[in-house]
Amino acid sequence: MTTNSKPTFLQSLIAGGLAGTAVDLLFFPIDTIKTRLQSPQGFSRAGGFSGIYKGVGSVGVGSAPGAAVFFATYATLKHNSPLPADLGPVTHMLAASVAEIAACLVRVPTEVIKTRAQTSTYGTGQSSLSAAKFVLASDGWKGFYRGFGSTIMREIPFTSIQFPLYELLKARLSILTGRKPLYAHEAAVCGSIAGGVAAALTTPLDVLKTRVMLDMRDPTKEKLPSLSVRLRTIYATEGPHALFAGVVPRTLWISAGGAVFLGVYEWAVNGLMSYT
Repeated sequence: MTTNSKPTFLQSLIAGGLAGTAVDLLFFPIDTIKTRLQSPQGFSRAGGFSGIYKGVGSVGVGSAPGAAVFFATYATLKHNSPLPADLGPVTHMLAASVAEIAACLVRVPTEVIKTRAQTSTYGTGQSSLSAAKFVLASDGWKGFYRGFGSTIMREIPFTSIQFPLYELLKARLSILTGRKPLYAHEAAVCGSIAGGVAAALTTPLDVLKTRVMLDMRDPTKEKLPSLSVRLRTIYATEGPHALFAGVVPRTLWISAGGAVFLGVYEWAVNGLMSYT
């Protein structure tokens, strides 16, 4: 494999699917705790530490295709950008943002099911299947995309921080080691740092996304508050600390998850490319 070789669309697709499945299944309990900390009814009433694998079925179904779509889109746009090389951070930011929008078309329905199943007091039963049936019965098919806007609003800033920082750290480490591509564990360290920084800075948007997905009101019967109103309400009624609810498990989870996610991706894509 040459230093200038690039992964194909299919290689990025396969490697992304493996990376998404690995990180979501490995860190699911931490995600459950984070979601319950952000739930408006409180951590204990949302389930506490019991049943921390509720909703894992939806992750098993959705994580691989969501991550596969993201990496295939990101790699394609990154390597075919019309922007000059000195605007690399802008290229990475734009490629990651478009890739997140594409991935969210797959990811948001499974995220809605997972979030409802993780917070047991919402009447969704004990499994991902019962949660999916509840969403369909109460909101119809559009219910699976509740929180799509808030998810995009969270993910675009997140990836706009994470991936330019990740690419910058990889580039600097490549200069230090004199080696390109990096080993998987080296890319994992870069991914961990980038993910942790992005996670901490975007926690308020993650809280907002969780609240929207847990809102059981019928939008056809009453006008739901806008995202900005929801943010102001959380701040006014619960205090600024509520906007950073779950920041520690989120940062730890995504920092460790970034290491696994990007480390597994680099390992898989380099392995696939070595056989071509």
